[in-house]
Amino acid sequence: MAAPPLLLRGVPLLRLRLNHHLAARVLLHPFRSCSPPASAVAASFSTESERSEGHVPSGDSAATVLLTAQEPPRFHRWDDPDYRKWKDKEEEILKDIRPVLSLAKDILHSKRYFDGQRLSADDEIVVVEKLLSFHPHCDDKIGCGLDSIMVDRHPQFRRSRCLFVVRTDGGWIDFSYQKCLRAYVRAKYPSHAERFIKEHFKRGSA
Repeated sequence: MAAPPLLLRGVPLLRLRLNHHLAARVLLHPFRSCSPPASAVAASFSTESERSEGHVPSGDSAATVLLTAQEPPRFHRWDDPDYRKWKDKEEEILKDIRPVLSLAKDILHSKRYFDGQRLSADDEIVVVEKLLSFHPHCDDKIGCGLDSIMVDRHPQFRRSRCLFVVRTDGGWIDFSYQKCLRAYVRAKYPSHAERFIKEHFKRGSA
């Protein structure tokens, strides 16, 4: 019988060397195996635990899960009859008070009047009829009688200018045009006044 080829003779020897090499690696690194690292196992366990307890992962996936798990956010839309009704009423109120509001701001913040100057006859009529007459303490402000309306620095907040009632006895007292407008809106639009005041006046309903 003919001798086996040299290549086949070397197979048992090669297999023996390979087994010997693997055994040496196991002896040198007894804790290195094909199983995942402990940190990976812990992370996997933590993730599974969080999922089982209802926790949501962080990041973009968390936002996606939250948006799908919760109710969709509610936005005001024009097809909502209540919202459309409010916007129509809001525009009606703004259109109503805009002329006198613009006048008050122009008197106080433009250079038409210097500090301590009396208003013109036309401006004075509008301010008295459209603003002062609606002030919650109108009678107290006028006191013994109204002589004129003046613009000047606020007695406490010197950087701010405001309107003043000049009385017939020479005394004078400031009044807030915003307080007058709030009272006007409450009287004419009672159902929508508080919402309008909250959204359009800095001092709210105070």
